[in-house]
Amino acid sequence: MLVLVAYDVNTQTPEGKRRLRRIARQCENYGIRVQKSVFECVVREQDWVLLRARLLKEYDSEKDSLRFYFLDEDVRRKTVHLGCAKPLDVEGTLIV
Repeated sequence: MLVLVAYDVNTQTPEGKRRLRRIARQCENYGIRVQKSVFECVVREQDWVLLRARLLKEYDSEKDSLRFYFLDEDVRRKTVHLGCAKPLDVEGTLIV
């Protein structure tokens, strides 16, 4: 499944900056950054459960926000990208 993860973390304190880095790191483990706080993640059901649990563990529900959008193939084909960064194929081969 394709999940779009968006987050907003309060970074006014050192703890907030640390939460931001940890949340971003978790998202990097499962997907591709498409904007500063937005990731496209192609995950299996069990990976989704792990990703969600890890993000919920890191964020502060009183100060931060997490959003998950589940996108089907039809929506994905209708996605339009404009701007300087080339869109990546999140299901393609990843070379590290």
